[in-house]
Amino acid sequence: MPREVAVPDAYLPAIVLLMIAGAALTWALDRVIAHTGLYRIVWHPSLFRASLLVCVCGVLGLAVYH
Repeated sequence: MPREVAVPDAYLPAIVLLMIAGAALTWALDRVIAHTGLYRIVWHPSLFRASLLVCVCGVLGLAVYH
């Protein structure tokens, strides 16, 4: 994957698109976790959501830039 992605008038770093995809994937995972009731065993749901976002975006970044 190129380091920059051409959007009509500007170049965006590929990591920006990965973060957007990671946010969408995290949102979907969050809905699944909330639906199954696993947040009852999590100490701090907001902190868990933030760390889930960091982990998902990190995995996407490592998968692309490996």
